Amino acid sequence: MHIVTDSGMDLPQELITTYNITIVPHKINIGDQVFTSGKDLEPAMLYRILEETGKLPVTAAPSPGDFSDTYRALAQTDPDILSIHMSSGLSAPLNVATAAREMVPEANITLVDTRTLSAVLGWMVTAAARAAQAGWPVERIVAMIHAIGAASDSVYTLDDLQYLIHGGRISHMKGLIASALHLRPIIGVSKTDGVYEQRGMARTFKGALEGLTKQMLKRHPVGTALRVQLGHAANPDAVEQLRALIEPLYDCTWMPGCPMTPMMGAHTGPTMVGVAYAALADLPEIP
Repeated sequence: MHIVTDSGMDLPQELITTYNITIVPHKINIGDQVFTSGKDLEPAMLYRILEETGKLPVTAAPSPGDFSDTYRALAQTDPDILSIHMSSGLSAPLNVATAAREMVPEANITLVDTRTLSAVLGWMVTAAARAAQAGWPVERIVAMIHAIGAASDSVYTLDDLQYLIHGGRISHMKGLIASALHLRPIIGVSKTDGVYEQRGMARTFKGALEGLTKQMLKRHPVGTALRVQLGHAANPDAVEQLRALIEPLYDCTWMPGCPMTPMMGAHTGPTMVGVAYAALADLPEIP
């Protein structure tokens, strides 16, 4: 079975390679330049270009042809394909992949809308790849993916709202008010419709980082054994500050972090930092 996803997933490259995960990437337009997320545009390059040009990026989901070409090529070695995607409430890959599936009748393609993105999507995709290698049937793998989603949460903050406002991922009115007051939002992803939701505000970035830990404490009491992964766009200092806040609170199993993909960074800008977490006791069996 082949495992396919999109560039809304954050996962270290060594795991992508180890588990033979196929990524169908987004496009990123900056001015008159068009890049492919993760192929000819890496995170550091993205922020350098944004700084040099002063332009705001625009992302575009992969085309039906991108997906159908990928599915067709993979089906030559194994017709069973599990295609696991970032929330359809935030981007279009799932809908595009659904259209592409009809173009490749020789493949058995199962599609999953995860209602999440970034690190938690990476957990799901890695677990699915391991389960596929272990010979699990697709129905059992899909149930495991949904169980990981139910057990997990992620929250984010950032110091500059212009990218989220420009991309239309948050309410323009709330975003403009917050920007004018220079408030920092606490952002999560709704488990019902998979869109960004505001979970709080803070007057300082330090206060926003503390706000992330308060969100964690709403779900898990101090001392809980958690799987935790930190991520950022281009803000490693904030990651270390956040780690210092979380570590005294929980018995943490730290997952390897990585910079957010260029597609994610194009939506958020360089100041984004976030944490994904789940109680170990709530996570399903993973081979």
